[in-house]
Amino acid sequence: MDTSGMDIRYLKQHIEDKIQHSFLERYINKPVINEDKLRLLVEIIANTKLPDYKKERYIVTTMLVQIALDTHDYVPSNTDENENKEIKLNKQLHVLAGDYYSGLYYFLLSEIDDFDFIHQLATAIKEINEQKMKLYYNEVSSFEDYLQLFQRIDALLIIHVASYLHVTILGKVAEQWLFVTKLNVERQRLTETGYPLISINGFGNESATVVKISQLNTLLNKAINHLKEDLNKVNKDNTGLIQYIHHQLPINTSNVEEG
Repeated sequence: MDTSGMDIRYLKQHIEDKIQHSFLERYINKPVINEDKLRLLVEIIANTKLPDYKKERYIVTTMLVQIALDTHDYVPSNTDENENKEIKLNKQLHVLAGDYYSGLYYFLLSEIDDFDFIHQLATAIKEINEQKMKLYYNEVSSFEDYLQLFQRIDALLIIHVASYLHVTILGKVAEQWLFVTKLNVERQRLTETGYPLISINGFGNESATVVKISQLNTLLNKAINHLKEDLNKVNKDNTGLIQYIHHQLPINTSNVEEG
């Protein structure tokens, strides 16, 4: 399997075909496939010695797990006893949809008797849920702590896949790249609207906006530097990944005017 745009499109369509469910789509939004994560998985798995059918199965099933986790995240943690039947139904369907996508990945992996990989993904899911509980119980003391915890949660599936395939450095690259992407989106949103994409402990208030942008610029520059250091350690067999990331890197934030 190469990593051409056509393969990415094929895999994305294949995943969309797997998750298509006419009943669910009547009531909840169609899941969004994170193309950055899909591209990272393709680059990590493509240069292994696995047979092509396993490469495809690993990519598709890992993305199904990601979609299941993302779908569960759409369910509000608070319940209003006065909420109407439509809202309750929407919540219930998001839970069921997440469980449905999870079931698909178990089914696909069972077809190739790859219980070691199932265990690897299950371990990642367990760790992700443990880290999410820290967010739920607000066990963070600063915006930077929050972002670092988010960084870990966002990349854990890919980190575990890379570890399983003995390419740990690609897991580190994936983690840093996803973090750079998140910080850049957060900075752009805060600059344009004055409100962060994510907020905890009152960090979204107006008085903290200027400080927050400064923090994000510093964090983003550090993350980019760490990413470049990790990319220098990547095997030349993964030139596609290196070129893709370098092409997508945001501009130097030290030159960005702070609002």
